[in-house]
Amino acid sequence: MKPIYFIVFIVVAVLQIGTPLKMIFDNEDILISGTAYKFKTRPVDPTDPFRGKYITLQFEMNSFEISDSDTAYVYGDEIRVYIENDDEGFAKVVQVSRKPLDIGSDYVIAKVTNTYSDEIMFELPFDRFYMEETKAYDAEKAYRDVNRNSKKNEVYAVVYVKDGASVLENVIIEGIPIQEYVE
Repeated sequence: MKPIYFIVFIVVAVLQIGTPLKMIFDNEDILISGTAYKFKTRPVDPTDPFRGKYITLQFEMNSFEISDSDTAYVYGDEIRVYIENDDEGFAKVVQVSRKPLDIGSDYVIAKVTNTYSDEIMFELPFDRFYMEETKAYDAEKAYRDVNRNSKKNEVYAVVYVKDGASVLENVIIEGIPIQEYVE
């Protein structure tokens, strides 16, 4: 009977170690072989002190005009937001859909937040940038100040995208990674 307990113990231990390693591997794979996109940010209200040590990001790209009024989107729907780079090198929406499309563009999975007769609003999955707790407040303040001073294209997030998965690599302020900017 003891060998069965030992085998079960080994299986559980492998699963406990393997699961986080698989998650790390998947994110690293996206950073290595995914496509980098820059997402323009916009100002955000002051942070909630109970939410932790991260910067709350909001993006200019948060809606898309839909021409197919037959497709009814509702709050909470999971959609694919197909993106490509514009002339300035920033991400722009090409199409949104519930189903996979074969249009040759990368996509991220987003959630519908609101709909109008000809527009769908959505929330991107990478709205939090975690960082060292001693720098988080200064980073949030710098992010907010630069965004509010109407410095267009001066604050953006670099996000790698591959097969619908996305990894937020960094937040850039005035051409400098945010960790260096606040030092």
